[in-house]
Amino acid sequence: MLYVDIPTLSEIGKLVTARGEALVSVYLKTTPETQHIDAARTRLKQMAGEAVAQLEEVGVAKRVIWPIEEQIHDLLDDDAFWRTQANSLAVFVTADWLRSYRLPNRLSETVQVSDRFHLKPLLRAVSMPQHAFILALAENEVRVIEVLGDQPAQEIRLPNLPKDAASVAGTANVNSRNYSGRQGGAEGQKYHLRQYCRRVDSALRSLLSGRSEPLILAATQPLLSLYRSVNTYPHLAETAIETSPVNMPPHDLGTEARKIVDGLNAESLAEFRALFAERSGDQRAISDLADAARAATFGAIETLVVDIDSVVPGIVDEETGEITLDTEDSAVSYDVIDEIAGRVLLNGGRVLAARQDDIPQGTGLAAILRYAI
Repeated sequence: MLYVDIPTLSEIGKLVTARGEALVSVYLKTTPETQHIDAARTRLKQMAGEAVAQLEEVGVAKRVIWPIEEQIHDLLDDDAFWRTQANSLAVFVTADWLRSYRLPNRLSETVQVSDRFHLKPLLRAVSMPQHAFILALAENEVRVIEVLGDQPAQEIRLPNLPKDAASVAGTANVNSRNYSGRQGGAEGQKYHLRQYCRRVDSALRSLLSGRSEPLILAATQPLLSLYRSVNTYPHLAETAIETSPVNMPPHDLGTEARKIVDGLNAESLAEFRALFAERSGDQRAISDLADAARAATFGAIETLVVDIDSVVPGIVDEETGEITLDTEDSAVSYDVIDEIAGRVLLNGGRVLAARQDDIPQGTGLAAILRYAI
């Protein structure tokens, strides 16, 4: 199975604001198949060597480089860490600390060295999810299924998750009740089922607190509507698997959930393209790199879509947003598109990471502005 630890928005914010003499960002392909993970370990060692070479080339002191090497080597030697991997690994290192994130997405390999981290590939895992949870809810059973990329969906065991509706009601069934003069029958059943849904929602909080992955409901009426009425998770998908999940194996539920996840991602990009076309008429849509850098610096970008694979080396002025481009990657420059995305996030904007074919006008980025500039 995949072992995933996607960063929260708060964690991403800390990575965005990190600055230093030598910050190293590494993205490499991994595998959840432990018997084949040695290739990824070897590749990380090679990429660490590439990072060190870049640092040495620009004269970074050995006392700064050595702690970076040491931390990566410690990670390489951690057998327990390498036994639990996903499809990609993101590693961010300074002389003082290291952070790693195992990601379900299959990201292109890259190593970047600068005074800030290279975060654009990481945004793909956050803004265009391939990771979701399924709540398979029926009167006589409830299961939680995790969907991770193209890996087989698997059931998750949660503490405090009720067995069924009757166990919550404390009765043999939920079809009737006596309660302060209120009717039994259908009304009593609805009361017990809503109580059941609240208990399920409460149990899910231990899993979903602080997360942003879609929760996809697999249920039929009346549970479908009743659960929505008590749900407290803000990322419950509007589209549901509207069939009884009883006796459906996890892989079948996962197949249906992936269709919904793909639809959510496609819908986000389609909504952006439509709004981009609409805002182009009133000067609130841009795709020029220099214009986007200035707009991001002054907090004018509401939503930004960036090409996950595009890297434009250079520097963006901290005050004016003016771009100075470089001809190649080095430890004294960074990815301009990545820097623009970071400034958008810091100013409360939204960033979507996509492929070039999904971006209006086929450029490395496109932005919708809060106001015309």
